Amino acid sequence: MKNRRMAVATAAAALLALATGTAAAGTSAATVTIGTATLALGTTGADVQSSKRVCTDAPAGFAACQARVATTGWALHPMASDRPTGYSPAQLNTAYGLGGISGAARGKIAIVDAFANPSAAADLDVYRKQFGLGTVKLTQMDQTGGPISSVTGNTGWGQEEMLDLDMASAICPECPIMYVGAKSASFADLSAAVNTAAAHGAKVISNSYDGAEFSGEDAYAAAYDHPGIAITVSSGDNGYGTMMPAAFNTVTAVGGTTLNLDANGERSSETAWSGAGSGCSAYISKPAWQTITACGDKRAVADVSAVADPATGVSVYDSYGSTGGNWFVIGGTSVSAPLVGGIYARTGDSEAVPASHAYTSSTSLFDVTSGSNGTCEAVGAALCTGGPGWDGPTGNGAPFSSLAPF
Repeated sequence: MKNRRMAVATAAAALLALATGTAAAGTSAATVTIGTATLALGTTGADVQSSKRVCTDAPAGFAACQARVATTGWALHPMASDRPTGYSPAQLNTAYGLGGISGAARGKIAIVDAFANPSAAADLDVYRKQFGLGTVKLTQMDQTGGPISSVTGNTGWGQEEMLDLDMASAICPECPIMYVGAKSASFADLSAAVNTAAAHGAKVISNSYDGAEFSGEDAYAAAYDHPGIAITVSSGDNGYGTMMPAAFNTVTAVGGTTLNLDANGERSSETAWSGAGSGCSAYISKPAWQTITACGDKRAVADVSAVADPATGVSVYDSYGSTGGNWFVIGGTSVSAPLVGGIYARTGDSEAVPASHAYTSSTSLFDVTSGSNGTCEAVGAALCTGGPGWDGPTGNGAPFSSLAPF
């Protein structure tokens, strides 16, 4: 009871600070962040819309997954139901001009996360049947290529896994999918899992996790450098600030947007999401194909973007650890990374770093020109504010056509 009272008091103090104009930097007039939860305020406790991370914070050398589940009420209960209520595959394909949910399978998509979800295969089957996506060719393995049964289950990372599998299915339903589960959330294990995915024929490797940059991060860079394989990485969900491995100059760093649809399911607006990661790497040099000057000779994040705001989140089916409905609404750049990965797989791009095209083929991208993820005027407003051309939270823009963004 004491802990509950303290939580309520903390929430009340944060709401009071917001009301009096003293909310933390990076929050908007309608939101406040308390711990790992972000709340959009309504008129009563029942009206409060919010989201919270599904994974815990990570120390240096470890990663946290970047999925955020939509919640409701002061107790921050996940919005679980017996039917999908977030964006569907058809809506995502229509919004991003991808020409429908069917398409030629050009490459195997690998999903790399920590731990495992023992219900993954069955739950993915439910998702695909719900939306008419057909049967998937799914393989699962541990970071050495051994049986996935050797990997410990984890409900938070398990929910991340289902988000990633569902998004890969939504965008490229005919692509074979491979899940590689690292035995822990350490970058040593995750990088080993990436190498295993590459060794087992992946043409796209999606990574929906990040950790704080640190001076020894380049020790893991080689694992995210596989010529001919597109590697997508979430830019982060904590607003302005650079994370790794998104900072590596051999990957596509995928930022996040708030995507609103009209009555026909088409994009009515898309703005930079307040949680999307962006900025300049402290350690990684700028790749030759990145033409912007905002970070001098250092790598700038992000390259491209897609929907990530939990308030405009996607439907995900996950029964592992669920005590109620199994359909959730989930956001975070954990949505955008596999979504863009699915587009790479559909278009069959075989460039070493397909993100390079985003800097030369802007006509195939929707330029996101508004929204912000924090305050960064001292180093250049473009690093945290949406505007014409490249900006930090959304990169060069969001998908716009069947060949977009690459």
